[in-house]
Amino acid sequence: MKLPLDRARAETFARAWMSAWNDRDIDRILAHYADGVVFHSPRIALVMGHGAASISGKAALRDYWTKALERSPELFFELENVLTSSDAITLLYTNHREELVAETFLFDGDGEVRESVAAYR
Repeated sequence: MKLPLDRARAETFARAWMSAWNDRDIDRILAHYADGVVFHSPRIALVMGHGAASISGKAALRDYWTKALERSPELFFELENVLTSSDAITLLYTNHREELVAETFLFDGDGEVRESVAAYR
């Protein structure tokens, strides 16, 4: 994804990212991320069974999300809004638990997500 981001690129990313999650396609999900990605979420500790608040690297992220998908067969995201910045996008969406989620994606120079932070209401 070319930087700086504009609304059209942000919405294209949002649709592709949501579709990959709703299809439960781990390879399509991970295709958006850089190899050295860092992901922050309070859900990591619940799924992984330890106190970690973040995960580093695409391989570790694959392991985490594979476990998370296994635990949530009803997972589904509904996009509420897309917010843009120069090198970041925040997606506001409702998950299958009817929680509002804000997930911010910071992009590297190659247009891949280098860092992501998920926050829940």
